[in-house]
Amino acid sequence: MQGALSKYRICDFTGQLAGAGATKWLASFGAEVIRIEDPVRQGRWDILRGMEPFKDERRGIDFGGAFNNHNTDKYGITLNLRTAKAKEILTELVRQSDVVTENFAAGVLENWGFGYEALKRIRPDIVYVSNCGFGHQGPYSRFKTWGPIVQAVSGLTFTSALPGEPPAGWGHSYMDHTGGYYMAMAIMLALIHRERTGEGQWVDLACTEAALTLHGPALLDWTVNGRPMRQAVQPSSNRSQWVPMAPHGIYPCTGTDEWLAIACRSDTDWRALGDVIGEPWCADPAWATLDARLADQDRLDEAVAGWTRTRDKFEAAAALVAAGVPAAAVQRPDERVDHDPSTARWGLWPTVRHTAIGEIRVDGQPVHLSDTDWEMTRGAPCLGEHNEEILGRLLGYTPEEVARLREEGVL
Repeated sequence: MQGALSKYRICDFTGQLAGAGATKWLASFGAEVIRIEDPVRQGRWDILRGMEPFKDERRGIDFGGAFNNHNTDKYGITLNLRTAKAKEILTELVRQSDVVTENFAAGVLENWGFGYEALKRIRPDIVYVSNCGFGHQGPYSRFKTWGPIVQAVSGLTFTSALPGEPPAGWGHSYMDHTGGYYMAMAIMLALIHRERTGEGQWVDLACTEAALTLHGPALLDWTVNGRPMRQAVQPSSNRSQWVPMAPHGIYPCTGTDEWLAIACRSDTDWRALGDVIGEPWCADPAWATLDARLADQDRLDEAVAGWTRTRDKFEAAAALVAAGVPAAAVQRPDERVDHDPSTARWGLWPTVRHTAIGEIRVDGQPVHLSDTDWEMTRGAPCLGEHNEEILGRLLGYTPEEVARLREEGVL
């Protein structure tokens, strides 16, 4: 099956997740993504190359699990851009590419002599997509960022605490995922524009601003009502306040750290919940209406938790769902990946073959297209793995010439 994006070639300098996650989307739908890395300086390798998780006891720059996950079905070459010959090779690659992508700090590609104006001279209709912490405009444009910094500036860190408690951080790089999604969308939008007009362009993306879009309700509440995200009047609990429901929260079940989510949307749901629980307090007239339950949520939650604590989370969820009450077991990663039949049917964890690691599962895509679906078969490239193939197929270099370039420090 030929991928929907097989006509496009991407000259890719992205790394980590915010950038590499974007080009992974395009590669999975058939685009030829050629990762370019530095063969000499470790600082210009993707930091995830040698970082955990690992499949087994093997370690090194080709065994990082996260790097493999974010770079499936891409090609990988090395270019020492401190040499004139490497710059010549990159120029030829750009000339044969549709898109140049990177998520360096602002100005890095320009300092190498390959900023947008230089790229346009090489190929006038090139699409150049940059994704850095603060974008290339504004007073913060020259600042460098990392996950915790973006998270703090975007406001995500502030939202992670209960009233009266210090911010805890989210413990996961949500803005990297969001930045990657926006970058993938931006690449496609620029390509659509080029298909219609023949014009390339520079797409400037700020990962911090992408993370800001995750604040929708909080920003709206401040704009309209002047209410900050964390207030003393907010409940210090796990219950949700929007839309008003009761009971509506996460409740303990049998076992260690086992939980059940329940959402009673209406009085009808409340009565159905009471039928499943079958205890006298469910018929208490003091809780017969939503307003009454909202006014007495602490005591209500305590009663519901008393019932859930004696039950298996999956069995309790199944009983409630059968009665029409929204409920679900809170699943851990191993349960979601290995034991949830819907995940298996969706094909969300395809197995790819990595040259060094061997067979390993990776994240698939949470969409399916009826005619041009995604596909993942190859693991991420080892450092410089496709030097000979790419330089030979695209630029006409012989294996002997590629070997000589490697000896000369160009590759």
